[in-house]
Amino acid sequence: MQPSVAIRLKAVDPAELGRRVRSARVARGLTQTQLGGPEASAAYVSRIESGQRRPGTELVETFATRLGVSVERLLDQTTQLDPDEVGLELNYAELALESGEVVEAEARSTELLCRLPDDAIGPLGALRDRAHYLNARALEALGRLDDAVDHLEKVRCAGIADLQWVRARTALSRCYRETGDLGRAVDCARPALDLLGEAGLAHCDEAIQLVVTVAAAYYERGDYGEARRLCRRAVERAERDGSPTARASAYWNASMIESKRGSLGTAVPLAQRALALLGEGNDGRNLARLRSELGTMQLLGDSADLDEAEQTLVRAAEELRSSSAGPVDVARNQLAQCKVLLLRGEPGPVHAMTAGVLRDVGGIAPIVAAEAEVLAGRASAAQGDPAAAQSAYRRAVQILSAIGSDRAAAERWFELGALWEAVGDAEASRDAYRSAAASTGLQLRFAAVSPALV
Repeated sequence: MQPSVAIRLKAVDPAELGRRVRSARVARGLTQTQLGGPEASAAYVSRIESGQRRPGTELVETFATRLGVSVERLLDQTTQLDPDEVGLELNYAELALESGEVVEAEARSTELLCRLPDDAIGPLGALRDRAHYLNARALEALGRLDDAVDHLEKVRCAGIADLQWVRARTALSRCYRETGDLGRAVDCARPALDLLGEAGLAHCDEAIQLVVTVAAAYYERGDYGEARRLCRRAVERAERDGSPTARASAYWNASMIESKRGSLGTAVPLAQRALALLGEGNDGRNLARLRSELGTMQLLGDSADLDEAEQTLVRAAEELRSSSAGPVDVARNQLAQCKVLLLRGEPGPVHAMTAGVLRDVGGIAPIVAAEAEVLAGRASAAQGDPAAAQSAYRRAVQILSAIGSDRAAAERWFELGALWEAVGDAEASRDAYRSAAASTGLQLRFAAVSPALV
């Protein structure tokens, strides 16, 4: 036992020592039980890592050996972070994320954020931004969208060509869109779009991915024209200058918008081209998400092949489970499978599936929750229960109206009007159509002509 170790052990802050031990353990891939071995229980290791206990000198030396680090690194208060070492640990976190080990990625990036100072600049500042970004992606995959937004907002812009910040803005726009904050989904991306334009980087992969992400937000907000213009521009740039990933992103989003417009002859080939391009890479999450979208499109034609669509969706579900996909991605796939059941005339299982979706993502993804309510309503209508269908549709409308998605709310009112019309309730049908008109701003125009029409 070296006296110098005992002296430094008394001088080091237990909380700082605990952070260093935990960081080294996570980086080494050890559990608390493995680190403690026969010398210390997992509970005692936990108290050390939380700063509640100061270990003895022999235990510190044992820990250092098992962790593959020097005692000096654990005890020296002047120890500086090595940017190369931090970068390597971030690479491990990113690899874990892309391999579907989301919890591990979140733990590793959180550990690094505990070690990197908030005011870090230069190389360490860039690494801290990357840690925030990776942590946010892991949190997004775990369904913790509000926490993901907090981390993405902390990624700083380091200059006119800071593509890391652009990637963070893309993820931020996506998270805002999923939580229903469509205004912020658009607004948070505009500075990044301007930055890329000023830097002459409007054609790069990050720019194309950002544009199509913003286009999706415009579409959800009801601005279909702007969404189509942005997607068309992205496709043109991707075909001219983009990589396979950028082209896949452009084709994918363009296909979704064409699908919503009913142009399946254009939408399906675009989705298939995107799928082929993604299949050449290692982006398992997006490959699975796009396959889900393709399965949904295959349900929309007049002569839809339900077996083919179901096979596509089931395969996508398997890919989602083995990727970094989050609960929102899984929920969308589940809802697409609900549509297969409804088209087959099997509404029974739909209620349990939509209830599961609402339980898993109802509080974090209002647009998905609204769709789940609509599908539950369709299932009730198919079972001859129009009252239950009306209740489900009204809940969907309330969700959509609360986030300002008025056009989507109007579509649901029209569907409800058609439902009541089908069961012969003319008065309820009229009320639903009037509500649809009000959602699109038509009520005031009607009132100016003839108040009796309202």
